[in-house]
Amino acid sequence: MTRYQKTLFVIFLGVWLWAAINPVYPDDWLLENLLVFIFVPIIFFTGKYFKLSNVSYTLITIFMVLHLIGSHYTYAEVPFGYTLQDLFNAERNMYDRIVHFSFGFLLAYPVREIFLRIGKVKGFWGYYLPLDLTLSFSALYEIIEWLTVLTSDPSAGVAFLGAQGDIWDAQKDMLAAGVGALIAMIVIALINLKYNKRFWKEFKTSFKIEKNDEPLGEVKLRELIEEKIAVQKERLKRVSKKSSGPSTRTTPQKK
Repeated sequence: MTRYQKTLFVIFLGVWLWAAINPVYPDDWLLENLLVFIFVPIIFFTGKYFKLSNVSYTLITIFMVLHLIGSHYTYAEVPFGYTLQDLFNAERNMYDRIVHFSFGFLLAYPVREIFLRIGKVKGFWGYYLPLDLTLSFSALYEIIEWLTVLTSDPSAGVAFLGAQGDIWDAQKDMLAAGVGALIAMIVIALINLKYNKRFWKEFKTSFKIEKNDEPLGEVKLRELIEEKIAVQKERLKRVSKKSSGPSTRTTPQKK
């Protein structure tokens, strides 16, 4: 862990300790931090084997700080959200929407970095897949919220959900995350367009189909089945040869 990354971790830890002291709704704070307890250790330990860029770690830290602030007050009662509500004459606390937008805007780039470095994706797919995965995780989180409301204490579940009376809250949250991710990918694409001379070539190449490309689906499945059958036949042949070989046992002599 570099000095800069340690600084980010200290900032995160400091905000987490602040958020953990006398939260407005302790039960909701615990629910909001379940994912923190899961993903922060994963990020920390995987960092020993796969290090992201400082940009990615910074974006992740900013999002986590925003989330921790929401866990302290609950997303529906963050003071800054009320300020925005008054400023824009909105019908609800706006902090929830800000964090969902930030989920897409801040985390799409780290996801893109993983796709580029591990998945080796290029061109169009380096912009589409982060957007797609961000939307998928946003939808998954909404499902987790729904299941939490059904299985937890009603007051804590409602605070965790943070719908604020909006029946379309889940859909709007996913839209906010999607718009955030889309803007992030557009910004990155514009930066690459300006500084990467191979931008258009990589973009076009990402749609190119190789000459030796073959269909998957039932074609690939049939090949796998035939390959497995051939391996099993070869194994049976070897077993048969061993069993039919010359016997090394000797017949006992009569006394």
